[in-house]
Amino acid sequence: MAQTTVPAGSPLSRKVFGAALFAKVVVASSFIKALTGDAPKQSDAEAKLKGQTVPDMPVVRVTDLSKSAGDTVSVDAFDTNNGKPLMGDRNAEGRGQKLSSSSQDITINNTTYVVDVGGKMSQQRTVHSLRGLAMAQLAGYFPRLNSQQAMVHLAGGRGSQTGKDWIVPLAADADFADIMINPVKAPSYNRHLVVNGTSFTEGGLQLGSIVSTDLWTLAHVDDLAVRLSDHNMGLQPVKLGDDPAADDDPIKGVLFLSERQWSQIKTSSSYQTAVQTAWARKSYGTKHPLFSGEPIMWNGILIRKLPKFAIRMAISENTNIITAANRYTGTESVQAVNGSLSAGYAVERSLLLGAQALASVFGRNQSSETGFSWLENMYNFDRNMEVAGEAMGGMAKLRFNFDDGAGNLEPTDHGVFAIDSAVKL
Repeated sequence: MAQTTVPAGSPLSRKVFGAALFAKVVVASSFIKALTGDAPKQSDAEAKLKGQTVPDMPVVRVTDLSKSAGDTVSVDAFDTNNGKPLMGDRNAEGRGQKLSSSSQDITINNTTYVVDVGGKMSQQRTVHSLRGLAMAQLAGYFPRLNSQQAMVHLAGGRGSQTGKDWIVPLAADADFADIMINPVKAPSYNRHLVVNGTSFTEGGLQLGSIVSTDLWTLAHVDDLAVRLSDHNMGLQPVKLGDDPAADDDPIKGVLFLSERQWSQIKTSSSYQTAVQTAWARKSYGTKHPLFSGEPIMWNGILIRKLPKFAIRMAISENTNIITAANRYTGTESVQAVNGSLSAGYAVERSLLLGAQALASVFGRNQSSETGFSWLENMYNFDRNMEVAGEAMGGMAKLRFNFDDGAGNLEPTDHGVFAIDSAVKL
């Protein structure tokens, strides 16, 4: 029986392999995958039509196949109403409180990565084998890229750490803005904390005074738990779909520490207690990947390590912040890390995530009808082949204007705190 073959560049190849690449990238183990919720139930009609995942996780993925290259997806938020009720027979007509809302447009664009699988291999293997090699490369590349894009957006800066594993270039690179697709916004004033002794100082100006003893401890996690409980605009808790305690005892937030910040926490005498607390919560029955590996849990906050990358700032390095004077306008300014910070130290940024911190949006690639497309190019007299993966999408940190309790609308990173501390290199 003759074997069915799919010629290079055929429409069937684009559709079948494009859909397969989309599926592999979405389910691949990555920083962003563990933070994304399941698809909504059928009763959530509007979200289902947009292909939006549940809103209880830090990353909300929207797969809106009506969108195309260069288009935008709008995300809306309504502030919580408050104010005094009307008592007894007092007239209520015309005295309704107006809804306060804000919107954010997220741009999607086409991201392409090309793999050349030609050379002598193309003379010895079939096109199908070459596609398998290319698929393996692309299925590893795009999750790494997406993880780094998510980290940089959530952190509000790229930092200066480099290395072979970094795909997103430094912010000074001419292609940085295009690769990030949406603008990287500095942490909002009320979501930016800097370790200062045994507590935190709000706002990034403190970076100019940070010293080598401003290190992470579990006592700082206690401080965070209190802040989340009484903060006027606290984070929405994280609810895992298979966590039996999700409603009665939701996770206050997921704190991601760099490898060096994690090593500081491990010196605490209560570290083993935190390990046991995480295992106790996992024993309720959840099998969510956030509880895989070696997480710890303290005062309702789940703590994990960032995946090998760090948002690191060197001594005297500039980063963008929002000062107290600009907290209601969101205007960014430049702040340098303390030039007198001890030699051999730097600053690294951790992330405390609640629900709906980041939106990851996929549109329709017209050649495959999915969020990813598969392109093939034969050259050198059809002896060599290039394969390209195209991703139609974009992501952005969710920021809305919320009432600060005093009648001021304050731009607020909806689901993330950026927290800076000193680290020893």
